[in-house]
Amino acid sequence: MALQTLDPHRHAAAVSPAPSSVPRRGYPLPQPLLHLPPSRSLAGGAARPRAVAAAVSGAVNEARRRGAPQEGGEDGRKDTDLATLGNLCVDVVLSVPQLPPAPREERKAYMERLAASPPDQKFWEAGGNCNLAFAAARLGLSCSTLGHVGEEIYGKFLLDVLQAEGISVVGMLENANAAACRQAYETLLCWVLCCFLCNASRADFSEEPAFSWIRKLPADIRTAIHHSKILFCNGYAFDEFFPDVIASSIDCAIDSGTAVFFDPGPRGKSLLHGTLDEQRALEHALRLSDVLLLTSDEAEALTNIRNPVQAGQELLKRGIRTKQVVIKMGSKGSIMVTKNTISCAPAFKIDVVDTVGCGDSFTAAIAFGFLHDLPAVNTLTLANAVGAATATGCGAGRNVARLDKVLQLLREADLNEEDTLWTELIEGNSLCIEVSILSGMARNGFSERIVHVPVTKVVSDLLPMLEAVLERNAVQA
Repeated sequence: MALQTLDPHRHAAAVSPAPSSVPRRGYPLPQPLLHLPPSRSLAGGAARPRAVAAAVSGAVNEARRRGAPQEGGEDGRKDTDLATLGNLCVDVVLSVPQLPPAPREERKAYMERLAASPPDQKFWEAGGNCNLAFAAARLGLSCSTLGHVGEEIYGKFLLDVLQAEGISVVGMLENANAAACRQAYETLLCWVLCCFLCNASRADFSEEPAFSWIRKLPADIRTAIHHSKILFCNGYAFDEFFPDVIASSIDCAIDSGTAVFFDPGPRGKSLLHGTLDEQRALEHALRLSDVLLLTSDEAEALTNIRNPVQAGQELLKRGIRTKQVVIKMGSKGSIMVTKNTISCAPAFKIDVVDTVGCGDSFTAAIAFGFLHDLPAVNTLTLANAVGAATATGCGAGRNVARLDKVLQLLREADLNEEDTLWTELIEGNSLCIEVSILSGMARNGFSERIVHVPVTKVVSDLLPMLEAVLERNAVQA
């Protein structure tokens, strides 16, 4: 697996206002998305599995189930706004005098020694999809995380942190002899060796997914998906689960009337050239998701189209259920492409401290806008503000955007406007559809089909909703 396998902070897609920290330039351009036959199988040729019930036992697993939705509710309502699939880990940030050894086995032994002697908890932070869940919960959304958390001290830490933020956890432990391979059932750790900008995990030393013992989508996970309005999955789930498990989760969401959000992230490029199962599962996710989220570089890698608007339109055209394609353009802003509209929102001007977690925060606001049926420009504006609020702080996890900072940025409404950029992107669009651009002031458009939306109007629409959430959070606290 790639070194960034379980570096959920560092792999966050570039999002307003900060550029991606994952280098993508200089690599050979991959071929466009493949169109593969629909059949899928597990590694080894096994047929597509039926779900089986998860065996959840012990004190930690009992805690994991707290707040988890139960199947067969009175009215079948969806009481969870957002569920995230996999990518749960603990980041351990350390300063070390030198890099780990280069040889694979020595490097693995080095990481095992680190894990065996846990550093002080002040160096620990919840990572991966926890960032998204934290940001979404602070926007007032009900969130659950679906994934495996072990029963050792790191797992207990992760459960406590998530519970403190009001986020439920649904485990994936199946009937299995955990003692046979104890390490495979432990909480995933990402060692962030900050002096060298080096990240490593035990998953980096295996050719199989980190949780290769999960061969079927557990019944508890199916139930949780059934009770959720949105299921979010990103490309890093492929580092934890077999492709068929990921595809099954998407199928489960579709069958349950749950919207699917998919962000391939930097892994999209390698999945495009991965195993046949990986390629099929990637295309399955890209074609059947309701909302796709990508950076402009990632959209180009999957389509061979440099213009992000045109790349978004191509992904939309290839999709079967796709309603929105959201393109993240770092400090320039963001774009949403739908069947009938193109919407653009420049980023907010801020002093960037740390871009870690910005993409996850951005996605939380896209989910908020989707659930509240906000206009596209309003959704992008909020997403840019939430991503920017995270960038003004240090680190992710519990340090992602807080609502008071988001409100401050919205009220200041200081946009990083580049009219030339939007003009160039839109001029490449040959379709006669409506184009909306967030602007610092009301003005005439570039053409008859371009509408400039004043940021003051958008902010006036957003503030009452968000202020109500802030007040409700204060009462609950």
